Amino acid sequence: MIKHVAPLSEPMKSPVSEWELRLYVIGQTPSSLDAISNLRKICEAHIPERYNIEVVDILENPILSRNDQILAVPTLVRRLPEPMRKIIGDLSNTEKVLLGLQLLPDADA
Repeated sequence: MIKHVAPLSEPMKSPVSEWELRLYVIGQTPSSLDAISNLRKICEAHIPERYNIEVVDILENPILSRNDQILAVPTLVRRLPEPMRKIIGDLSNTEKVLLGLQLLPDADA
């Protein structure tokens, strides 16, 4: 079976109209700033004008992180579309982020 995977520079068309993303960080660390920057670049390239990013500093809002069971930071939580998914790290590996957000076809599918 031959599978076609679009190059990363070519945005995929997602049928989802709204993306709700919550990024948990801790302060203004380099890792936190990288995660914010990387997430914005990925969203603009692949789901432009259809996303909402909420950045949550767990030092300022520990209750939200407890409710989402955040164990490491930075952690990206995809709240919409459902089901909820989590991606841990600075989001520098675009392909893994796209797979985690289900914006690329799953290699096992």
